[in-house]
Amino acid sequence: MDFLMYLESAGSALAIITDPMRLLLLVTGVLIGLVLGILPGIGGIVGLALLLPFTYSMDPYAAIAIMLGLAAVTATSDTIPSVLFGIPGSAGSQATVLDGYPLTKKGEAGRALAAAYVASLIGGLFGALLLAVSIPLLRPIILYLGSPELLAFAVFGLSLVATLSGNAPLKGLLAACIGIMLAMIGIDSQTGQQRWTLDSFYLWEGLPLVPMVLGVFAIPELCDLAVKKSAIVSKSKFDTRTGMIKGAKDALKNWSLILRCGALGSAVGAIPGLGSAVVDWFAYGYALNTLKGAKKTFGTGDIRGVIAPESANNAKESGALLPTIAFGVPGSASMALLLGAFMIQGIVPGPSMLTDNIELTYSMVWSIAIANIVGAGLCFAFSGQFAKIATLRYTLIVPAVLVIMYIGAFQANRAWGDVYTLLIFGVIGWFMKQMKWPRPPLVLGFVLGSIVEQYLYISIRRYGIDWIGRPVVAVAFGLTALILIRALLQVIRAEGGFRNMATSFGAPVLRFSDLFYLALAVLVGYALYETTQWRPQARIGAVIIGSAAITILSISFLVKLLRSNRRLAAGEPEVAVNEHSSMHMDTSSSFEGLSLATQCLRSLMFLGWILAFVISMAIIGLLPTIPLFAISYMRVERAEPLKLAVPYAIVLTLFVYVLFDQIMSLPWPHTVIGDLWPVLRIIPSV
Repeated sequence: MDFLMYLESAGSALAIITDPMRLLLLVTGVLIGLVLGILPGIGGIVGLALLLPFTYSMDPYAAIAIMLGLAAVTATSDTIPSVLFGIPGSAGSQATVLDGYPLTKKGEAGRALAAAYVASLIGGLFGALLLAVSIPLLRPIILYLGSPELLAFAVFGLSLVATLSGNAPLKGLLAACIGIMLAMIGIDSQTGQQRWTLDSFYLWEGLPLVPMVLGVFAIPELCDLAVKKSAIVSKSKFDTRTGMIKGAKDALKNWSLILRCGALGSAVGAIPGLGSAVVDWFAYGYALNTLKGAKKTFGTGDIRGVIAPESANNAKESGALLPTIAFGVPGSASMALLLGAFMIQGIVPGPSMLTDNIELTYSMVWSIAIANIVGAGLCFAFSGQFAKIATLRYTLIVPAVLVIMYIGAFQANRAWGDVYTLLIFGVIGWFMKQMKWPRPPLVLGFVLGSIVEQYLYISIRRYGIDWIGRPVVAVAFGLTALILIRALLQVIRAEGGFRNMATSFGAPVLRFSDLFYLALAVLVGYALYETTQWRPQARIGAVIIGSAAITILSISFLVKLLRSNRRLAAGEPEVAVNEHSSMHMDTSSSFEGLSLATQCLRSLMFLGWILAFVISMAIIGLLPTIPLFAISYMRVERAEPLKLAVPYAIVLTLFVYVLFDQIMSLPWPHTVIGDLWPVLRIIPSV
């Protein structure tokens, strides 16, 4: 009987998601995801952050469809730069480079791309099937879980995310703690206490998710493009359709490898914090150790070295969706943004997703399946054309993305505070990236922070202290403790043990990068001082997390200081421990051939451009600013000819006017000239 009920719900969900308008939005998300996946360093996370504000006016099915459409196929198109240029399109396509790029050097790029697309398609569909099958099996378990178990899962997910930060697990854990503290900003729902609002009415309801995410992820990537002053990639290479047919046959021949790696991808994706950061390496390592002759041919252009990571990479999105909908614990950074879309739509993850909202849950399964089919088909048809996008000059990319970014940020609360939040977190995100601090834990901590605090309050009020002894809670907290201890031991082993850490160092030597630690210490210390003025019930969580942050920060700084001093005394260069062998949740900047002074100067110039954009928008409005900014940026930065800059500016302005002013009727922020001369408000955005 239950089986028939689920089958009926799946059928109803298919009918809902194939509504022409929702299907159009799904395909739109797929197209955006494919394009962004081609651009190394800009792809999935930034794309979801850009889409998130536009889901406010959509119904839940449409909102989730367009988000999943993008998320499901970014791992398909990020294969293009990995194979053609040897540049990972995202963190999840690093392993693809090892055999994909050598195949390109052999003149077999088409074969590698085709094999990757077929593997991605089958892996993605298999992952969606596993998700659909596991939903009814998971329901009885979910119905027995209460707030203590959900709290334990959230804490466990945070520990995984924070510690999977390559050679700097302490940095990841600290970033997650700060994210949780940021989530506490606003009026406490239980006591009415204002927490870290800085006497600003804008912060009463807390920091908005969208400007924060856009600032942390989008601005640093745009800044990198502006600093390098070059195209993302300089050239492309693509072979004939014959090679693509051969690659498709290769994938079908290795169908069992695809299914095995697809299952592995789903399983790894379902573990919060793992996801795209490691799933491709897990699949690549699995294939390397199980396939005949792989240890001799992998890394030299073995097609199986492309098939394995790509099939796991696409399947992981379905796996990551499982803890997101079942427990409210995002399985990856992209799922954290999807959880943000849930919050916007008023969707509450948990048991209701397997009962009252079962059709919405199955619509997600169908969205992933359809997106994989459409995405793989489009990549087959337009691979050569997609690859050309990555060769565009930075002066053609920055203005358009910056405009959309400002509009997306402003849609959060429709206030100037959204723009300020964007800029502040843009600077924070840039510093984190330059100092090699992982950014995803910060966002995941921010998203999960309110959930952790809410479930902690409910658990204590309902169960007292007894909830800690519940079996599932004890196991989850035990695993969390093991993960944190293992992360600490990883740091100790990397430094040669306690004795080596305590004895082999000289006089302390402070460096410029240490100022970031100092800034964080001042920030967290001030935040803790502020809690002394709060009501006791409102400050419990803040004091616990703040104290943990101070402790972790102190240990991390001490380890860094001792490491630097030992290497300085030994005459060794200061590099990260195991830099080339560790897995990391984030990407770092690469400015080969540019001096530090040049990097800083160009970064300040880019900051000047975005500040000039904001000032102009405040004075004359967004729409008049767009052509002024686009033409000025293109002419000053690269002396682009007017015959290119002017049409570009006109098309970009018309796009924003038609979509956001006429179709979406977005209320624009007030301007100086609009307040001085109200008659000018007839001009859009003034």
